[in-house]
Amino acid sequence: MPRGCSMAEFRLETDRLILRSWRDEDWQPFFAGTNTPDGMRWLGGVMDQAKQDWQRARFEGYEREFGFTFWAMEQKADAALLGTCGLKRANLEGGPQGDVEIGWRLNERYWGQGFAHEAAAATLNHAFGTLDARHVLALTVQGNAPSWGLMLRLGMERAADLDFDSGECDPHDGRIIVHCITRERWNQLT
Repeated sequence: MPRGCSMAEFRLETDRLILRSWRDEDWQPFFAGTNTPDGMRWLGGVMDQAKQDWQRARFEGYEREFGFTFWAMEQKADAALLGTCGLKRANLEGGPQGDVEIGWRLNERYWGQGFAHEAAAATLNHAFGTLDARHVLALTVQGNAPSWGLMLRLGMERAADLDFDSGECDPHDGRIIVHCITRERWNQLT
């Protein structure tokens, strides 16, 4: 990229939300709202500053490398940063590699209000309509019923043949379960 040029900011709007590229001022409220014992229960536990810095670099790197990431999720009504939802290339050691993966994480204050579903549906539309993905994966652990429940509500199906062991999420149950949806199935549902 020529010097002085920057990548255009990504922006995807729904009725109540804006999914967009991260800004410097987003990171403090994002971690303050999501890096909590309940918010990180299934994601490896509360992150220290080094892990927060690593995650920020990872999210920003995905957008530079692939043109998509787990984007900042902002509420239109008041510009509050609710969390993140977006796409990346699957890259957990031992799991599927390179497939498009959807993920989300919300501040606990916004749980149970349909924001994750709204953001994830828009993200799947983007994955299939704009990025022309053949299928999209979602990963979680068996104990994280709210997350895999959302996967099922989105029309995703268990792909048990892709499950794998990883110590990165739940230290008590390192088995990652995988859900998948194809472009054809998504188009039938929407």
